[in-house]
Amino acid sequence: MAERPGRKPRKPHSAQVVRTERLTPHMQRVVLGGEGLADFAADTCTDHYVKLLFPAGGATYPEPFDMERIREEFPREQWPVTRTYTVRAWDPVQRELSLDFVIHGDEGLAGPWALRARPGETVRFMGPGGAYAPDASAEWHLLVGDESALPAIARSLESLPAGARAHAFVEVTGAEEEQKVDSDVEVGWVHRGNRPVGEALVEAVRALDFPEGRVHAFVHGEAAFVKELRHLLRVERGIPREDLSISGYWRLGHNEDGWQAAKREWNARIEAEQEGATAA
Repeated sequence: MAERPGRKPRKPHSAQVVRTERLTPHMQRVVLGGEGLADFAADTCTDHYVKLLFPAGGATYPEPFDMERIREEFPREQWPVTRTYTVRAWDPVQRELSLDFVIHGDEGLAGPWALRARPGETVRFMGPGGAYAPDASAEWHLLVGDESALPAIARSLESLPAGARAHAFVEVTGAEEEQKVDSDVEVGWVHRGNRPVGEALVEAVRALDFPEGRVHAFVHGEAAFVKELRHLLRVERGIPREDLSISGYWRLGHNEDGWQAAKREWNARIEAEQEGATAA
């Protein structure tokens, strides 16, 4: 048998910060542009995401930037650190990519960077990835998430044709974190206050009078409430797995590195439990 050719290494995109904008007290937008985006495209999925590459511990990498060379020449702890962000908007004419960052002061890696980012600064990233877009054949749509899912939910709502039936619920800390979404679908803003992440959101979805007909659902955010809603939709409501885009973007108490390492096993375990429940 002939050997399968090895996968061609993916080349990171290189872009520059064009401008930044504070959208709400805890949400910062960074717009990227430049010639390095000439072969970039993000127009097939509404949950497109990119993986930003941050130098590990202030490491300096040789130019031209080459991930394969870095992996060969640098110890593992000095490889770039990745952080995943959903594409809020992509303008192929102006070649501008907008990413929105949830800000928690100096906590984390990407949020503080977004606050300090200045025009002209170079940013490297992989992608885009993505797998979801609202199914035009569905009779209605359900979109649910916390702040981390807001860019994808907003982009999805803005992609829906006029008159499409949809229910959208987004949990934020309070009214000051609500954003304008260019859609005729009214977003159900759920204010968390001091409650645990997702608790009020689960209540809001449970209280929804589900319309008749096939639903296409998008549910993303903190893993614990996503697990609850997966049970509600998959087991209690009997929605087929193929009509659900549902996964934990993050997990309380874990950074992205720790969560990504455990996510596949977590999802497999939860899915097995709930598939068993649907078959019972």
